[in-house]
Amino acid sequence: MADKDSVGNTIKVTLLLCIVCSVFVSAAAVLLRPAQQANKDLDRKTNILAAAGLLKPGISIDEQFASVTSRAIDLDTGKFTEAVDVAVYDQRKASKDPALSEQLSREVDIAKISRRIKYATVYLIEGDQGIEKVILPIKGSGLWSTLYGFLALDADLNTVAGIGFYEHAETPGLGGEVDNPLWKAKWVGKRVYGDDTGVALGVIKGKVDTSRAGSEHQVDGLSGATLTSKGVDNLIQFWLGENGYEPFLANLKDGEA
Repeated sequence: MADKDSVGNTIKVTLLLCIVCSVFVSAAAVLLRPAQQANKDLDRKTNILAAAGLLKPGISIDEQFASVTSRAIDLDTGKFTEAVDVAVYDQRKASKDPALSEQLSREVDIAKISRRIKYATVYLIEGDQGIEKVILPIKGSGLWSTLYGFLALDADLNTVAGIGFYEHAETPGLGGEVDNPLWKAKWVGKRVYGDDTGVALGVIKGKVDTSRAGSEHQVDGLSGATLTSKGVDNLIQFWLGENGYEPFLANLKDGEA
């Protein structure tokens, strides 16, 4: 009679158990994928609405998001494009694809994102008088992580309506204060561009002196989180500058997007 405790039988049982477990894990992944994608889409919509100051309790996210139009833009031309399908386009994956992104030089890459996507998905809130808000995806390096978020602009395409970061790994209580509602509220009403060319909006070190000229473009730095504050300042400078959304915003303002 064969020895049930032999090395051969032990290996067979182990292999069989591995195969069975692999089948269960694979099946679970396939079955749960639609639910995971639905949750991912819901989270994206929630963060877009929150950044624009439009998130309301007691109303379904999908119902609120019905007022939002998603459009793809070509960052080089600053115009709307049909080159990608916004329903399935994944900007994070695109940023790693040489066919959908480009390597940035060290001088240009102030946000430290390495590669810039060729196409971006922007979100428009439109009313009877035209565009009321534009929500733009932003990202850049902080102290410990890449911060991913959204910046919303009012109808004049120059006034900040809100900002929010939905993913990062900054230090809680320090750089993690980018999530603090009080700090995010300081962005509302700030102006992106001044009389001169270039981005005037930025995060400063310390508190903003509202009595001084230029304070309409300045946001308080995060106390004890100088490098995270600088990272946010850099990503704002990049994404609202000539290599980011500035050409699109100029075209949209002139009715040429």
